[in-house]
Amino acid sequence: MSRKNTFPMPTGSSAKPKVIGTLVALGVLVFVVKYPSEAADAALGLFGLVEAAVEGIAGFIRQLA
Repeated sequence: MSRKNTFPMPTGSSAKPKVIGTLVALGVLVFVVKYPSEAADAALGLFGLVEAAVEGIAGFIRQLA
């Protein structure tokens, strides 16, 4: 009895995600090198959002207990 694969496996790799990832990484690097103070402020803001989200999830779980 043969089994059919319900999820098709990729047969080749596309260069598009690699190019997009490289361009994004280069953009971030240029931003950090040209504007280090603004990049640091942006990173702190992003970490602040992540911290608030984690605290919110932790508070929700504490309320469930």
